Amino acid sequence: MTKYVLSKATSSAVTVLGASLVAFVLLRVLPGDPVRLIVGRLATPQEVAVTRRSLGLNSPIPVQYVRYVSNFIRGDWGYSYSVGQPVKTMIAVRLPASLELGFYAFILAFVAAVVFALLSVRHRPADYAVRGLSFLGLGTPPFWLALLLLVLLSQRYHLFPGPEGRLSPGTVPPPAITHFYTIDALLARQFSTFLDAAWHLVLPAVVLGFAGFAFMVRLLRTNLLEVSREPFIAVVRGKGLRRSEALRRHALPNAFLPTLTVGGLVLAELLAGSVLVETVFDWPGVGALVTQSIQRKDYAVVEVFILLSAVVYVVVNLIIDLMYGVIDPRVRMRAAAK
Repeated sequence: MTKYVLSKATSSAVTVLGASLVAFVLLRVLPGDPVRLIVGRLATPQEVAVTRRSLGLNSPIPVQYVRYVSNFIRGDWGYSYSVGQPVKTMIAVRLPASLELGFYAFILAFVAAVVFALLSVRHRPADYAVRGLSFLGLGTPPFWLALLLLVLLSQRYHLFPGPEGRLSPGTVPPPAITHFYTIDALLARQFSTFLDAAWHLVLPAVVLGFAGFAFMVRLLRTNLLEVSREPFIAVVRGKGLRRSEALRRHALPNAFLPTLTVGGLVLAELLAGSVLVETVFDWPGVGALVTQSIQRKDYAVVEVFILLSAVVYVVVNLIIDLMYGVIDPRVRMRAAAK
């Protein structure tokens, strides 16, 4: 098992380095000069050259990359000259909003996928509805769904708040404990703030988790249908167990492993933040920050976002791979045999 963990950790580290290298090189070859962003358009060529040399941008690309990675590991994530703040500070302020939104979107998508997959296998009319819903989720652009729900449920019927961020205007945020407004409001016993924060989460969480739900429910439904035809299901049914109980207690755990992998990918994507969804709902997260940074050509923020997203993907998938070894004994046996 130790060799299995070490091999997975090594491959994860190589993946992160590869993603950082691709992001670093691509942002260097894009049009636009970050030095001009710092010194302004009216700066002389001499001022541009001095600034470029002071930032180390006149060094070869490999030297710049090694310096960038070493600085990132030490906690120096660069400086945003368009805002006048360290990138690490900007990310730290906005990251909790993205994490809270991504967490609730995943919980909603995962629970809905399990429930709808069981309904789909048990009832044929529900199966048609679930398959249609999954096709809709996979084919609908999230930003378009966000705009549609805002127009219908917020502006027309006033059921949900509009693009106001995490709380209604004038509502004081709860004391910062976990930086999740819903949890902090409950810990502080500010129940009206909790309801307001939860109400603001509903629409963006539904939009953000819809595609992940569609992906997971299709996979889980297919696996449930395959497992339900296995002989051991017929045996437990023959012992008097109802079909719904047989599916929930015996078929679902056996059909769950492939969905676990997909769930890890969905969770990593949601935690990394959704740029367009956060922008539409004016959600003060990392995704909205990246959109603003791209418009300002502030590539220092974009670089860190790409690298952090790669780290989140790799860490979540590493945890899922290790969970495979715990849940499925066959994985441990294959790892021990190598």
